[in-house]
Amino acid sequence: MFNIVQSLNISTAAQDILCRLSCRPKEASTLAVSDTWQRVIYRGVNLLRQFEIHPSENFSIRSVFKTISLMLMIKPGEYNTLKVLRIVAIGAYLDDGAEGILLPKRYLPAGTKTGDELEVFIYHDSENRLIATTQQPLGAAGDIVMMEVVAVTPQGAFMDWGLQKDIFVPKSKQRSRMYVGERYLVKIYVDEQTGRVAASEKFDDSLSNEHLTVKEMERVNLVVYRPTDIGYLVIINNKHTGVLHYNEVFRELQPGDRLSGFIKNITEENKIDVVAGKPGYEKVTDEAGKILNLLEDNSGYLPYNDKSDPDDIYRVFGMSKKAFKMTVGSLYKQRKIRFTQTGIQQTNPEG
Repeated sequence: MFNIVQSLNISTAAQDILCRLSCRPKEASTLAVSDTWQRVIYRGVNLLRQFEIHPSENFSIRSVFKTISLMLMIKPGEYNTLKVLRIVAIGAYLDDGAEGILLPKRYLPAGTKTGDELEVFIYHDSENRLIATTQQPLGAAGDIVMMEVVAVTPQGAFMDWGLQKDIFVPKSKQRSRMYVGERYLVKIYVDEQTGRVAASEKFDDSLSNEHLTVKEMERVNLVVYRPTDIGYLVIINNKHTGVLHYNEVFRELQPGDRLSGFIKNITEENKIDVVAGKPGYEKVTDEAGKILNLLEDNSGYLPYNDKSDPDDIYRVFGMSKKAFKMTVGSLYKQRKIRFTQTGIQQTNPEG
């Protein structure tokens, strides 16, 4: 361990800290850290170097571990809940275990006080410093999202992801040349070498159905990937792929469209069929409220029933004819509507 630490390009004081920590593993076990103590130390090397921390001879091993632990909890490219260290003219500094991460004044919620906890998004600014914002980007690390290119350089492309600083797509992470004004489906990730948030078009290797984390009837988040012969290939929870069959879709979808759905079927080969919306009568409950609201907005009557054209039903109610029939059937059994020759009529509370 001593030879490894000596080979690192850090100060003598930092080397001393790490060597002494490596001989005191019990110190780490008394603290709430998510990694093993060895990983805390190795990752702490980079953090000590990044923040230029040079503790004096009179330091507390416990306090150093606490500082490193807090630093490791800061996750660029994600939402973090951090405590306000101090309020200054340019904003507020949030606790990161060191000097603090700046939350610029324009993003500081009114009435914020020292000691308050804020949920903020963390990323690197143009000077490679960690910075906080209360803005919501189009996606966080691990998300697959559609974004627009706003600038192109020989090194790569910049995309608008809803923050002051655009996100970078290295040339090596592009499938083909990117063009300003065009939209591309990319995955947001944190570069292991620099710690900075970036994006990549080459994310197929991160999608796998070998070890599934979902089960049938489970509600999931879907991103449309591309059309196929039988339906839309969709990305499930940013991890798996599945098919949303054309006969389950009643509007045209585009790559990058996001929708909620559920797992309809999983084959023995781990191929997945999905359906948009909610499963079974959980879906009916939601759709029932939609139909009742439309009835109230139209004097209690709508000229649609189980003989209406499916396209008309989808245009008005935003649901398939099958879902419509299930929902009005449920409302009829609850005596909330009655059928007429030309549509459905809302009943009064006594009726």
